[in-house]
Order: sequence, then structure tokens, then C-alpha cells
Amino acid sequence: MSLKIRLARHGAKKRPYYRVVIADSRAPRDGRFIDRVGSYNPMLPKDSEDRVQLDVEKCKEWLAKGARPTERVARFLGAAGLWDWKAGNNPSKGEPGAKAKQMIIDKKEKEEARKAAEEEAKQAAKEAKEAADAAAKEAAEAAKNASAEEAPAAEAPAEEAPAAEDKPAEE
Repeated sequence: MSLKIRLARHGAKKRPYYRVVIADSRAPRDGRFIDRVGSYNPMLPKDSEDRVQLDVEKCKEWLAKGARPTERVARFLGAAGLWDWKAGNNPSKGEPGAKAKQMIIDKKEKEEARKAAEEEAKQAAKEAKEAADAAAKEAAEAAKNASAEEAPAAEAPAEEAPAAEDKPAEE
């Protein structure tokens, strides 16, 4: 017969109260038990002394006879110094699987490729703007040089203009 030290639920709806019992592993949770060794009231604050009450002598006796605690009771016994309780969480259990890991890698690669493409587009736009600015600067300099060469020629016809006006008036 395999013995368990486990919790048996009592109390009202939404007001749980547990008894720590020694029971055959095949017995129902709230059914037949061999001995009652403590109680657990989860409604009390965590720092309350009455939250978990254990009969240490009975617990030692049943552990010596081969009873094995459940995870929650092992935590209580570990706090009392009767059982070597280790954290039950398995950190590797929450890791993503192979497909999920591959999807994460693919997503990172796509993001890096998108950023590289954006950077290349920005660089190309910057180079195009610089080329357009340089062309505009050259065009402005060429226009300035052309206007400087044509400026004296433009002044000469302006002086002859009144004479041209006199001729049509004479006709």
C-alpha cells in the first residue's frame, strides 16, 4: 500500500480549508484517510502562524514508515524542516519548441533585412539629393557666369533704345 501525505479539502464554496492527511494513494481526495496530521487555511495571510499547522511528531513517524508528500505538502514540510523540498518549477518547460525557435530566428532575419533595405534606401536618397544639390549648384554657377558675360551686352542695347524710339516718331 502506497501512502501519501496530502491535502483533503473541506470548507464552504470559495472558502477552502484543507486538512493534511495520511491516505492510501488510491483513495479519493476527500475520502477515506488513515490519520490527520495538520491543517492548512489559505484564506489567512501568508505570514500568519495559523495558516499551516502540522503535528511534527506524527509527520516524522509517517515519513519514517514510507509516506511520500505531494508537492504542496512537501513545501509545508520543507518549511518545517522535515523534508528536503526543492522548487518544483522546471525552467526548460517554458522554452519554445523547435518550430517556434525557427520562427523567431526567421522573424529576426526578416527584420534585419528590412532594416538593411531601409538603410540602403535612405543612403540612395541621400546620394540622389547630394547629386541634385551639386547639379543645382553647378547650374546656378553656370547661370551666374552666363549672366556676368551677358550683362555688358545688355547695357549697350539699353543706351541705344532711346534712339530707336526717335526713329519711329520721325516717320
